[in-house]
Amino acid sequence: MSDSHTAQLDWDEQGIPLSRQFGDVYFSREDGLGETRHVFLDGNDLAPRFAALPAGGRLIIGETGFGTGTNFLCAWQLFEQLAPADAQLHFVSVEKYPLSNHDLRRALALWPELAPWSEPLLEQYVAIHPGFQRLLLAGGRVVLTLLIGDAHDLLPQLDAQVDAWFLDGFAPAKNPQMWTADIFAQLARLSAPGASLATFTSMGDVRRGLIAAGFTMRKRPGHGKKWEFLCGHYTGAAPTSEKPWHARPHQADKREALVIGAGLAGCATAASLAARGWQVTLIERHADIAQEASGNPQGVLYLKLSAHGTALSQLVLAGFGHTRRLLQRLQPDAWSACGVLQLAFDAKELERQNKLAEAFPPALLQMLEQDQAEAIAGIELPAGGLFYPEAGWVHPPALCHLLAEHPGVRLLTHSEALELRRVADRWQALEGERLLAEAPVAVLAGAAEVQRFAAELPLKRIRGQITRLPQTTASAALNCVVCAEGYVAPARQGEHTLGASFDFHSQDCTPTAAEHAGNLDLLREISTDLSGRLHADSLEPAQLQGRAAFRCTSPDYLPIVGPLADPDAFASAYAVLGKDARQVPDTPCPWREGLYVNSGHGSRGLISAPLSAELLAAWLNNEPLPVSRAVAEACHPNRFLLRKLIRGQ
Repeated sequence: MSDSHTAQLDWDEQGIPLSRQFGDVYFSREDGLGETRHVFLDGNDLAPRFAALPAGGRLIIGETGFGTGTNFLCAWQLFEQLAPADAQLHFVSVEKYPLSNHDLRRALALWPELAPWSEPLLEQYVAIHPGFQRLLLAGGRVVLTLLIGDAHDLLPQLDAQVDAWFLDGFAPAKNPQMWTADIFAQLARLSAPGASLATFTSMGDVRRGLIAAGFTMRKRPGHGKKWEFLCGHYTGAAPTSEKPWHARPHQADKREALVIGAGLAGCATAASLAARGWQVTLIERHADIAQEASGNPQGVLYLKLSAHGTALSQLVLAGFGHTRRLLQRLQPDAWSACGVLQLAFDAKELERQNKLAEAFPPALLQMLEQDQAEAIAGIELPAGGLFYPEAGWVHPPALCHLLAEHPGVRLLTHSEALELRRVADRWQALEGERLLAEAPVAVLAGAAEVQRFAAELPLKRIRGQITRLPQTTASAALNCVVCAEGYVAPARQGEHTLGASFDFHSQDCTPTAAEHAGNLDLLREISTDLSGRLHADSLEPAQLQGRAAFRCTSPDYLPIVGPLADPDAFASAYAVLGKDARQVPDTPCPWREGLYVNSGHGSRGLISAPLSAELLAAWLNNEPLPVSRAVAEACHPNRFLLRKLIRGQ
């Protein structure tokens, strides 16, 4: 990340970090951990609250100022000591200037007693880019959501109900922006009834501002040389509810679900639910998981971003970070962080790339001249382009297996759900007369096949074919993924993957010689040098190996993730929107009780499907959403029913 995006630190003679941006220390020189435990843990009564959590319960902590993460680590340590084994800790923290991994490691080395918690954090602390970034720790039992950017921009986008607040921006005199009426109003909006709050400062302005926002505050004796600190509870009004078609559905009483489709979206959904103590039955019609679009030998972490911060761009940025952290758990032969180079193949693409380079930090993407690009790629190229140093390729079936291999997930293969029916309060999946499984919750994750059960979802299938090319001695020089209209990846197990075609019409999964020939044309556009190294001109397309599968996409290219409503009942409940789109009727949404979807990921499923599974789990468990409210609504299935009504169709 560039200077404007990361924390700029100085280190004093004791090795304690000081913020150059704010001219303040990150923690007390005398006893930083003692102060954290006294002010934030004791000030919020966390020890008795963790101990009192019911089986499967959870506590949500919100924080202003992640800093070096010591407050988070101390809370996690206490949670692990006292909470029930199946309880969950959600920690949401906003940070304008995140530390680099190197600086975070150096700062946390001061606290060796926290090593059992800081080491797993440091391992997952990669691809921390602007926006919402979710980290799963302790097998998903501890969920850290970092909001990277200005608190004034990001807190209004957060959808959560926080039980305890840590107010730990730099001192009000050094960082007045973090202690404003606007920030306090957001804390009030995000507070669960009776939420507790603690802060190291005892300034009168802060106390009065919090009281004005609805908190009842008092002073308590401070720690060490500090005389006092503030703590209190939220006693103000409950926040006004959102639009009914985006409200959170009723929570299932039993944590049991069936997930239809064991590609990446289905396996990720099963993993996110199982991490929260759900018993999941994963239903797959083939002999194994990842047999369709998720079965390609190599998939690319391809970031199609916009400089304008669109919902899709925000989702891609958050999803890239989330997937990139998941890959840390894979075996080295199943993925490679070799980087991805997007060639600036014409003037329009070059202009687009230059705008992106101005909008995003260089740790995420860098503009390269042709000679720089060739040095990194290891081959001759027709142009320079955008390089994503943290991206790369992954073997998607390995990721699917990693996600599905959880004791809470039961896999049913050779089982095709042809019918789904609601009996009493449970969904039953049937194959003819055979009952495959039943549960109060069903998730449709079978790409375009979800239309079998939700015909109103406007999904389309796009056939894609990849070509497998045997590695040569000369092609081994390729060091990173290179993309233009198609892509080629460094070899995995002696083969390069080249692709992928786009066919909106064919419904056949048999690879064709014509599309192999088309893929070879894509290779020549990427690099005539690499094409020569692979002897592409002497290859016979009809003899080449590859596979074809169907991507599944939506009209707005965003995935479809969330709870499903009854289309007819929805149309009658909100008919008034056809006359006036600004109306917000107070009619509750007519949900199809317990029915959810995770589909429509197109060619970017590696980036969007795992994070979408976390979004689905948040809807199902009434948790903080892992993306902004605007992104969650942009991905919501009800968007299509709403558009139809508003357009008067």
